[in-house]
Amino acid sequence: MVKRIALLRGINVGGRNKVPMAALREVCAGLGWREAATFIQSGNVVFDAQGGDGALEAALEKALAERFEVRTAVIVRSGTEWAKIIAANPFADESEREPNRVLVGLSKHALAPGAAEAAAKAAAGERVEQAGGALWFHYPNGAGQSKLTPAMIDRAAGSPVTARNWRTMIALADMAG
Repeated sequence: MVKRIALLRGINVGGRNKVPMAALREVCAGLGWREAATFIQSGNVVFDAQGGDGALEAALEKALAERFEVRTAVIVRSGTEWAKIIAANPFADESEREPNRVLVGLSKHALAPGAAEAAAKAAAGERVEQAGGALWFHYPNGAGQSKLTPAMIDRAAGSPVTARNWRTMIALADMAG
């Protein structure tokens, strides 16, 4: 078994795509994943499982659609991959000072060449970098004030992206051991 982290995109936001975390853990157990643990209500799961990332993503996407009628992207990384992403942080100082204003965007597929540059074109004061196979965002005025939309980021990346703030990234790393 390999320690994995799954991120569900856009669940429990604004009253839509509701997925209770206890039920999500049950779904994961039903897929044969072991020691499934969730973190906050935004769809973060740490678990042990065999298989490739793509197969695990597809299995959970199918199970979410069947059980909750929620069709959303699931992004899975191994604990080893997660550690490499964290080590690549281009905003280390900002992460220390304001961890909720540094977000890491993980893409379902490999990032398109020039993804950070393409996303940065729409930025207004935000900084965007590509490092460790992820898009990194520093929102000095908060993400809620940004003109960068999920659709713009997806287009720049070339596939669906879901983001977590630095504090959540570290918490999930700790859970994955």
